[in-house]
Amino acid sequence: MEIVKRDQELPWTPHPFLPLQIKTLLSQKEDRSDITIFQVSLPAGKEIPEHVHETQEDIIFILAGKGTMWVDGVGEFPLEKGTFVRVPKNTRHRIYSVTEDILNYDVFTPPLF
Repeated sequence: MEIVKRDQELPWTPHPFLPLQIKTLLSQKEDRSDITIFQVSLPAGKEIPEHVHETQEDIIFILAGKGTMWVDGVGEFPLEKGTFVRVPKNTRHRIYSVTEDILNYDVFTPPLF
């Protein structure tokens, strides 16, 4: 369990089934944390299909890039630097129309793994 981590020292890894890369900052498995935190890199032209996290809230903060997000009950809205989104558990959502590579900070509570 590391208390201090440096972005440039952490590896990007492919997501198991989505067209994006993730960098794990904090996890239950590695850090005994009660949340999971990733950096997510989603290239322009790619999308995250509609899905739901049945038991986790998904908290997203956009660090760079542009796209569109849809959240059930809210509708669609632009994603751009500085956008903060809280997707409640069991809520359908997706990201699409990515026109500039998106880099975001993503928190899941309770942890994904």
